[in-house]
Amino acid sequence: MTGPVAQFPDLKDRAVLVTGGGSGIGAALVEGFAQQGAKVAFIDIAEAESKALAERISATSAHPVSFYHADLRDVDNVRSTVAAIESDFNAIRVLVNNAAWDDRHDFDTVTEEYWDNSQAINLKQVFFVSQAVAPLMRAAGGGSIINFSSIAFMLNMPQLSVYTTAKAGIIGLTKSMAGRLGPENVRVNAVLPGMIVTERQKELWLTEDIIAKSVQRQCLKRVLKAEDLVGPCLFLASDCSASITAQSIIVDGGTF
Repeated sequence: MTGPVAQFPDLKDRAVLVTGGGSGIGAALVEGFAQQGAKVAFIDIAEAESKALAERISATSAHPVSFYHADLRDVDNVRSTVAAIESDFNAIRVLVNNAAWDDRHDFDTVTEEYWDNSQAINLKQVFFVSQAVAPLMRAAGGGSIINFSSIAFMLNMPQLSVYTTAKAGIIGLTKSMAGRLGPENVRVNAVLPGMIVTERQKELWLTEDIIAKSVQRQCLKRVLKAEDLVGPCLFLASDCSASITAQSIIVDGGTF
């Protein structure tokens, strides 16, 4: 983590689960919550880098960071993993549904198999992870669920039709979940990142020219990084946002 991070004392010792926490935005979130003194668990499918991340953060955090390997496309795997986390942590008060797969694809060549796999990664698992965690939040007296969507579905992006379908769906899911879980003191909100420059993005898709043109379209003329998502998520997880639910927060530097 770089730069000052606001402190949220109520997050100290609070049990937090982050999906897709092994790299990119997820890794920044895992570290950000750990710096608050939270008890952090994260799920990822990439073992080597996830274990290394957990070891690195645990060396200086108040509580050891726990990595759980799982394929979130498998609902039974989701349920057994959440049960294992609950057994180790006794409760989950914050869930960040961050895991996603923003693979580029051509509209004319998308197959049924590709569609189903993409929706399983980007939308289906958000519902079933939340479904598995909700009873634990009820038992704890409440909680906060933060679903990651994206501004991509608003931008008419030609190579992301399947991905953006899922990200638009997450907004509807967020509002419906908020209505269902609100009476049980569980808040549900969505975060919509803009162009966040991670190492993966640079390796696969983002050139310096693309990054520069994207920054030109932002009110804030700087490159957005994974760490820029930490503060909004800490706020939505904390009691500072106790009356905020069914909302979407766009974190895109003011893209126009």
